[in-house]
Amino acid sequence: MEQQILRPRRNVLRMNGRLTYSEGIGAWNMVRFKKELINEFPQLKEKISKFGYDLAFYQDYKGLEKAIRKLKRKKEALPLLMWLVKEKGN
Repeated sequence: MEQQILRPRRNVLRMNGRLTYSEGIGAWNMVRFKKELINEFPQLKEKISKFGYDLAFYQDYKGLEKAIRKLKRKKEALPLLMWLVKEKGN
């Protein structure tokens, strides 16, 4: 199946959210997107479409910079930057 990368409507969107814990798997594995993100990618409202993700994790800046240069050269969509964070307190 061919994948189509979704492109946002605005230049910059910053937000934070929470992961949800799955008792069945025993891991923090579910990400819930906020309305602001859904508004940037209206395709995500299509109930009959299927969506997935393509994740890349680089262990150093050199690998990330090389990937960004390749994306820029091919005029690909910009990736989402997401950090996993551990919240303090409750």
